[in-house]
Amino acid sequence: MLFNSYEFIFFFLPLTTAGFFALGSLSRAWSLRWLILASFFFYAWWRPLNVLLIAPSILINYALARMLQRLGRNESRRRASRVVLILGIAFNVAFLGYFKYTNFLGGAINDLFGADLILTEIILPLGISFITFQKIAFLIDVHAGRIEPFTLQEYCLFVLFFPQLIAGPIVHYREMMPQFQSAPCRFDKENIAVGVTLLLFGLFKKVVLADSIAPHVTSIYGQAAAGGSISFFLAWMAAIGFTLQIYFDFSGYSDMALGAARLFGIRLPQNFNSPLQASSIIDFWLRWHMTLTRFLTAYIYNPLVLALTRRRLTRGQPGFAGHRTTLGAFVQLMMFPTLLTMFVSGAWHGAGYLFILWGLLHGVYLTIAHAWRLVAPRFWRDRNDYARFMKPFGLVLTLVAVAVSMVLFRSSTTAAAVDLLKGMIGLNGVALPASVYKTLGPLAAWLDSLGVIRDPGNDWDFIKMTIWIPVLTFIALFCPNTLQVLARYEPALGVKPSPSDAAVAGRKIEWSPSLAWAFAASVIAGIGILSLGGKSEFLYWQF
Repeated sequence: MLFNSYEFIFFFLPLTTAGFFALGSLSRAWSLRWLILASFFFYAWWRPLNVLLIAPSILINYALARMLQRLGRNESRRRASRVVLILGIAFNVAFLGYFKYTNFLGGAINDLFGADLILTEIILPLGISFITFQKIAFLIDVHAGRIEPFTLQEYCLFVLFFPQLIAGPIVHYREMMPQFQSAPCRFDKENIAVGVTLLLFGLFKKVVLADSIAPHVTSIYGQAAAGGSISFFLAWMAAIGFTLQIYFDFSGYSDMALGAARLFGIRLPQNFNSPLQASSIIDFWLRWHMTLTRFLTAYIYNPLVLALTRRRLTRGQPGFAGHRTTLGAFVQLMMFPTLLTMFVSGAWHGAGYLFILWGLLHGVYLTIAHAWRLVAPRFWRDRNDYARFMKPFGLVLTLVAVAVSMVLFRSSTTAAAVDLLKGMIGLNGVALPASVYKTLGPLAAWLDSLGVIRDPGNDWDFIKMTIWIPVLTFIALFCPNTLQVLARYEPALGVKPSPSDAAVAGRKIEWSPSLAWAFAASVIAGIGILSLGGKSEFLYWQF
């Protein structure tokens, strides 16, 4: 059941909310149980078999977590506790690996060794990547003693809460369960107003902004997959267009997830914070899919760096020392952990060579960015001068780097990705639609002399993209995001108002429960609902 569907908006969400409040007036316990049952229904809507797959996994993880809690952190039981944790992580990785990577590994063996393994279709359970990471984080936190005693009902509520069940954010037990334990389970007009506003903003971003550019992006990538030689302008439109599509798609989903949770008085962690406004690739990953970055940093990158640092120090080798860091220390303590972490990120996003290359490319980006931070002070002694130069230059460079990487993320085949990348550097020539040529007058002859080709096709996609790309780029780069507009009401965990938030041309845009905002929300709702019904799917639901 998609968030941007009639079933969710007009059936599931209103009935779930009404039942939650009705039961809450009688019993908090039953109100929370209602949420669990509704979340099971939500998960089973697309394919009931999903529940039969996920339920045993939940029970096994619950049993392992209880075992870890009984073992505690007693020194005499530490080895047994560590064995249970390793078994738990291995089980979850194997569970994810079977459904997501079996066919990919089989195909890779066929490609490398000329084998003839038969690949059978394996249907991927919804949200398995998000659920798996969440369960692994829970086991690690229990093993570390960061979680108090818990019941099966509390564990199910944590894992299955439907707003974050399919595509995140990836939440921690200790940031969610205190909210469920203190939730009044009663109607609250502020929670409803903020939640509905977030839902409507998110719906508008998805069905009006992301879905409007999606068909034209798909058309160009389809041509590349069919063997078409994509010329310079169309290739860049495909790269930037998909970057904007997934930006508003993910931003819209994140707002709707936050809004759905807020109806029940629950604040989810922030997962999206205007990443295209980042002036470095490091800043980009602190803003894009923030809870995934948090998970990868806390459970892969940091432990790896810590272990490698200890190993170097025991050997008498220097550790990381700022601008005085040696090349060996940088390679071992920065480059290697970064590349490995981003390799995991790429593999997590999808079972395919291009996803892995996408992750490794971002690992290279991050490595270069960290190296530049070490050497930049040698060239710019004045920090203010450096900031004035780097903010606009870094913003453009980051946007271009992200757009290039998105070609790998979006392309259906390696050949399509190569064709688009060749087009972006001009190897497929430069072409303009013939209809555009007719409007250029004397300029057309000059373009002919430069070797620009008149393309009889692609008129519609080209024209539409020249409209949508500037509009969406302006919104992404210069407009406040939803959480900034609603910051006064803490729309996500930790989001508070700041002096610079929601400032546009010196004026502040701030949501309030007023008649003017009610009218604006009604207009947004009308446009969004009228736009429902077309071909549409949140991109991150496939992971």
